[in-house]
Amino acid sequence: MSFQGIPHGDTVASFETYPEAQRAVDKLAAAEFPVKKVSIIGNGLTSVERITGKLSYGRAAASGALSGAWLGLFFGLLLILINPQSDLVFVGAAVLIGAAFGMVFTMFNYAINRKRRDFSSVAQIVASSYSVIVDPELANKARHELGVEQPPL
Repeated sequence: MSFQGIPHGDTVASFETYPEAQRAVDKLAAAEFPVKKVSIIGNGLTSVERITGKLSYGRAAASGALSGAWLGLFFGLLLILINPQSDLVFVGAAVLIGAAFGMVFTMFNYAINRKRRDFSSVAQIVASSYSVIVDPELANKARHELGVEQPPL
């Protein structure tokens, strides 16, 4: 089975949300349907960017410090795994150093890009509907298992 390109088959059901389409595939799986022959396709894709707030030096510093602290914690714990004789003080130092570097680098980046973009956001691709498609020879069986009478338009 090739995973390249858009899968072909018959649409057996359409849903407004992805979880609804997942539940349909779960229902097919529970009925011992060969789910390797099933695909979920998102239709009407739209890029959505939600603005989460205005950026400032303080917000950039806090965000960078938090990210850097997590990275420092990771390296500190990795050091303990590599050298079990290491003290927990090294983990604390790694967290503080990571926070400091993260804060400095994020503030530097914010200072450079401030005039181009002065807000934070989260981007995602959203589909307007989801189609469950099945190989044509199994479409009627899938419709029967899902309780769908006829193909959707």
